[in-house]
Amino acid sequence: MFGTVKRKAQIWSVIISSTLALFSCTSQMESTTEAKYIRGETQGTTYEIIIADAEVNVTKAEIDSLLAMFDASLSTYITTSKISSLNAAPEVIQVVDSSGFLKSCYLQSEKVFLATNGAFDPSVFPLVKGWGFMDKVETPLSQSEVNELLKDVGFNEHHTINFKGDTILLSKTNPSFKLDFNAIAQGYSVDVLADFLTARGHKNFYVEIGGELVLRGRNIEGENWRIGIDVPTENSKTHEIENIVQFTDQAIATSGNYRKFYEKNGKKYAHFLNPKTGFPVQHSLLSVSVIAPNCATADAYATAFMVMGAKETLEFVEKHSELKLEVYLLESNGKSGFKRSMSKGFQSYLKKS
Repeated sequence: MFGTVKRKAQIWSVIISSTLALFSCTSQMESTTEAKYIRGETQGTTYEIIIADAEVNVTKAEIDSLLAMFDASLSTYITTSKISSLNAAPEVIQVVDSSGFLKSCYLQSEKVFLATNGAFDPSVFPLVKGWGFMDKVETPLSQSEVNELLKDVGFNEHHTINFKGDTILLSKTNPSFKLDFNAIAQGYSVDVLADFLTARGHKNFYVEIGGELVLRGRNIEGENWRIGIDVPTENSKTHEIENIVQFTDQAIATSGNYRKFYEKNGKKYAHFLNPKTGFPVQHSLLSVSVIAPNCATADAYATAFMVMGAKETLEFVEKHSELKLEVYLLESNGKSGFKRSMSKGFQSYLKKS
């Protein structure tokens, strides 16, 4: 589990097929005549792997071991993790991370931070904790309290970091500076599992952790994988499909504020915080689904776009075609319903009836 409560809506990960259906999550590997499943728990949520190849060349124990190694590098809930050691240091610290996970996550985060002009910022830990989202405590903040916390936020401030081989050297100019890769690490962990499966020779598979997905090859029917996107309904214990996308060899992540918020004195406080203002976002965007070449990228941009809002998101995607992003947005219509919009290329992913 990572350092903050996930500020995401999960894609309701459904493979819609006459012969292929998902079963309730278990901690065992199952085989059917249709496909092979590996399921378990990680990062405070569940994972599921579906392999559509003839043979399975990985075990659940190997998957769990890899995920444990990932947490040992990037989980702020583990006091002995590499990131926890960096966060606890008041000034200068050197750690060795032979996995390379922290370095990769930092560098990928830096790219998104710069591209989005700080809408995605992995230094928001003080704000997330201050607003009570990390500890599930309802603590709205005043402007003066937010101003104080903002002094500790800024991914391009308060520190320098150097990577040399497996060694990470962090120097802080502000002891309160802390890293929190919650908004990218889960997507990155999906990429790690997908790369592991590929290295073992698998070509047709689905990897999902907490609603973040990587899809490769074809499903058991020889078709592109089909994924459902939730209707953005508050406090619903069931999932209603708003639309279906069909694609392969890419990743998808969805972020939303309609399931993650608290209400205090009649006002809603969404889990998505604007790193520049320090306050929860207040625009009409309910959820954004991002298709990208890899899941870390999809995850990070889904968070950034929830901060930016619908108009700025669509403009960003059109302007930055080199990133190969496509987005699907659901906005409140000001009443009880919602309206949808999407980038130009997303239409090709929607399943035709």
